[in-house]
Amino acid sequence: MNRNQVRPQRRHATPSRIGRVRRQAVPKPRVIIALLLLLGLVSVMLLDGYLRAEVGNDQRVRSDASASKVPDSVLDGGPFLSFQGGTARTRSVPDKTIVLTFDDGPDPEWTQKVLDILDDNDVPGTFFLVGSMISRYPDVVRRMVDDGNEVGVHTFTHVDLSYQSAARVTREIAQTQLALAGAAGITTTLFRAPYSSTNDAIDNYSWPVYKKLGAMGYTSVFIDTDSEDWQQPGVSKIIKWATPKSGKGASVLFHDAGGNRAQTLEALPQYIKKMKSKGYTFTTVSGAQQQAQGQQAQGQQAQGQQTQAPQGTPGTAGNTRQSNPEQAAHRTADTATLWEGRALLGAVAVAEWTVPGLAAVLAVVGVAVLGRFAMMLVLARRHYRQRNRRRFSWGPSVTEPVSVIVPAYNEKECIANTLNSLAASTHPIEIVVVDDGSTDGTAEIAESLGLPNVRVIRQPNAGKPAALNNGVRHARYDIVVMMDGDTVFEPDTVQRLVQPFGDPEVGAVAGNAKVGNRTTMIGAWQHIEYVMGFNLDRRMYDLLRCMPTIPGAIGAFRRDAVLGVGGMSEDTLAEDTDITIALHRAGWRVVYAEHARAWTEAPASLGQLWRQRYRWSYGTMQALWKHRKSVTDRGPSGRFGRVGMPLVVLFQIVTPVFAPLIDVFTVYAMIFVDFKASLLAWLAVLLVQLVCAGYAFRLDRERYRYLLMLPLQQIAYRQLMYLVLIHSCVTAATGGRLRWQKLKRTGEVATPAPGTGVR
Repeated sequence: MNRNQVRPQRRHATPSRIGRVRRQAVPKPRVIIALLLLLGLVSVMLLDGYLRAEVGNDQRVRSDASASKVPDSVLDGGPFLSFQGGTARTRSVPDKTIVLTFDDGPDPEWTQKVLDILDDNDVPGTFFLVGSMISRYPDVVRRMVDDGNEVGVHTFTHVDLSYQSAARVTREIAQTQLALAGAAGITTTLFRAPYSSTNDAIDNYSWPVYKKLGAMGYTSVFIDTDSEDWQQPGVSKIIKWATPKSGKGASVLFHDAGGNRAQTLEALPQYIKKMKSKGYTFTTVSGAQQQAQGQQAQGQQAQGQQTQAPQGTPGTAGNTRQSNPEQAAHRTADTATLWEGRALLGAVAVAEWTVPGLAAVLAVVGVAVLGRFAMMLVLARRHYRQRNRRRFSWGPSVTEPVSVIVPAYNEKECIANTLNSLAASTHPIEIVVVDDGSTDGTAEIAESLGLPNVRVIRQPNAGKPAALNNGVRHARYDIVVMMDGDTVFEPDTVQRLVQPFGDPEVGAVAGNAKVGNRTTMIGAWQHIEYVMGFNLDRRMYDLLRCMPTIPGAIGAFRRDAVLGVGGMSEDTLAEDTDITIALHRAGWRVVYAEHARAWTEAPASLGQLWRQRYRWSYGTMQALWKHRKSVTDRGPSGRFGRVGMPLVVLFQIVTPVFAPLIDVFTVYAMIFVDFKASLLAWLAVLLVQLVCAGYAFRLDRERYRYLLMLPLQQIAYRQLMYLVLIHSCVTAATGGRLRWQKLKRTGEVATPAPGTGVR
């Protein structure tokens, strides 16, 4: 398909006006809109992947580091570590007191059930929350705080902070505080590092982190009793391991997320009842610290000493303590932090809805794409068998002369090759060259060749549709063949192309357009696309009797049929698609002659390719919209409207628009889900495409070596085509207009040798 001519120039094209036309060729605002949409989607997916960092199985990245720089008083001290005046200080849980701590939440299932158990038993808990989980389930956090429980920071992505940069540490803490502010309107002074549950887990790498956090006013909370419920050892062992010895107080670790917590839920109420029966009371970290501080103050008063005021805590100036003493670590978030937190939760909510929704859409698209491949293979095979039967015939052999119309606008590089190839035709033809106001001597070159049966008709520049209509009016014969000025035919092309007219129901015939300049990478990519996409598709559409497009490079028409629908229309930029649909609606049958081959010069640069495909895509949308009423028509027109049009919309617009997301999701899954499984899935789809392409090459008797370019085509070229289509959709949605653009030609596609083609 080649639509390379300019729109009618109704005013004189001054150099400044031409410059304006060129600048308007690619509407920059629409490009920006498309790029912003793509950037927004990628950002949402990255946020979703960041939020879904794996949580669970508390195992350190490295466990053999030295702790020589960590004071023994910290390693052997109580589970609550704070700093006063730069000096590390620990506190223990008072005797007969239990601090229930829970890691890795919130979880919409397990945390809610843990909260139910705590409410039923009238005991509080201290939950160390992962910021990404807070962002996804803020309602659970809100209930947690409202029920009188205490919360602390457990980083945003559950990463081992001892091996991270200072900036990463700060970011992990700050992001979690923002999420907490957005969810419950508070911040907290409590912190627990992932993979560091007990004091002796502190080493020379992590010690600076704790010192930095202490200077910021955080209390780092460890444990001295571990239920090890994350190992799922059984209910009895969880209870046993969570029970402190000899009536001592304990900071006990459980988990409310990060895995299956059924055993934890079963063990927790039994454990609470057991400890209460032994005279234990339950409190939060702040409650235990207040008790310990009170006991220390009493001891100091007994010795006549004065107590030292506690160090300040993290948060913005003006923050106040909560009224509940069990939540003394909580701070009311200031206005800026509150709204930043709400903005974070809003972005997360968008990601939580968008990514699963897109995943569902892409699952449908993936099924449609694979279904299309299957349908193409089955129908193409049936089409091949049907057309190659010995008894197959279109009817009486077509031997009468035909008119070949060659519209030409500044085709000096190609016109000689085009006309020389037509002169070698084995079928009687007349050649009508319609020079559309060329300024490079195209008409003179055509006349100078001295070829028989060649007429050159000159007209002012009016565009390709006008040139074709002029050629139809001057044609002497009932069948007209239309081609582009940069295309060459094989000697038997015309003969093969017109044979379907032996059937009186046939009004038009699509030929087999092939890429002649396939020696470059871009040319090879387009060659694969032409053979696999365009021509394999046409076999399918032919069998379904709903051919959507006769390529501009090679097509044949009954002259009366073209005139009967008003000729080639200037309403759209896809005059070939427009005329094809119009013929369907007029009751004519449109078929595909796969053995009638034409060799066309494809765009040789990415810029020209973008402009060509942008125009094709936009023009196709215009044609479909123009003929939208065919959906409700009866007869042949209704068949195209209810069969052909939905297939074109689905396979040439909808699925290609969403297809780039499949690749984006593949990368997403490789990074955030399962690299091996995602790669294998991508390779499986590539294999399906390779099978389809291989079969298409077999039907067209093409050399398989070009299929070596298929993986790279899928990675690079296909993405470009998808972006072009998205750009076209944005242009259509915003009501933009697009002009014709002349593509640069080289004339490198030569006249093919008889029976060989250009290989």
